[in-house]
Amino acid sequence: MKPIAVIEAPTNLGLTPNEDGTLSGVVRLPEAFKRAHFHERLGADIAGRITPPPYNPQRDETVLVLNADEIHAFSRELASMVGTVLDRGQFPLVLGGDCSILLGNLLALRHRGRYGLMFLDGHSDLYQPVPELPGAVADMDLALALGMGPAVLTAIDGVTPLIHKEDVVAFGYRDLAETAAYGLPAVADVGLNTYSLPTIRHLGLRQATQSALQHLQRQDLAGVWIHLDADVLDDTGMPAVDSRQPGGLQYDELSAVLRMLFATNLIVGMGITIFDPDRDPTGAIARAFVDAIVEGMTRTP
Repeated sequence: MKPIAVIEAPTNLGLTPNEDGTLSGVVRLPEAFKRAHFHERLGADIAGRITPPPYNPQRDETVLVLNADEIHAFSRELASMVGTVLDRGQFPLVLGGDCSILLGNLLALRHRGRYGLMFLDGHSDLYQPVPELPGAVADMDLALALGMGPAVLTAIDGVTPLIHKEDVVAFGYRDLAETAAYGLPAVADVGLNTYSLPTIRHLGLRQATQSALQHLQRQDLAGVWIHLDADVLDDTGMPAVDSRQPGGLQYDELSAVLRMLFATNLIVGMGITIFDPDRDPTGAIARAFVDAIVEGMTRTP
């Protein structure tokens, strides 16, 4: 693997405030990973840190999205830093923050060619801005990357879509009933290559991952980016997330998936999101999460 350069992108612009009005603690993910010795275990350097604009709790009623302009600006800055790391021949490892960091990460790649996306997330993130919902970008980041939504977030730098639907694998999502209740299209109907958690359980983890890789190992793709949301993990072992739901992958299963992905030499970068240290007072969950990621990145399958 190329030398790893960590980019700290601690934003919660894509989330709604907590019930008591406070903001999500996902902004403290980078510090929690440092305490768990993530960087030193990977031999990673820190490329830099991007500070987001102040959170604006007032939704833009034109585009029906919270912090649309702020996320636009943050995404451009993140894309610049990711691009700099790529141009140095390094491996960008972006520590969020919420899932809105996907936009900046993919923008950097889109400026450099055509890439695939392995979307490891407990949610499909295909919501759209509507008056009935709060307009959190972390609920719609994949849709926005696919060009679905307001231009301020789907055409950053005039580029749209940030990724082609046929270049995406959605893996591990388990919000099928929830999205159906809101009238959202099924993930497969959008045209993505999909492996819901029930599908993974039916096929078996190894076969499902191999099948996903076959889709991404194409000559027209310059490489693959991994989006890793902590809530892809089983809720009993990973309760430190903002939108909990039953089920999910076990830690050893996440490691196995990552090992298979990194063994291909296709992976050009990765973003990690949604882990909330405020919900992990002892640091035990962070240590387990870091263990799973490091093992997946460094141990051969």
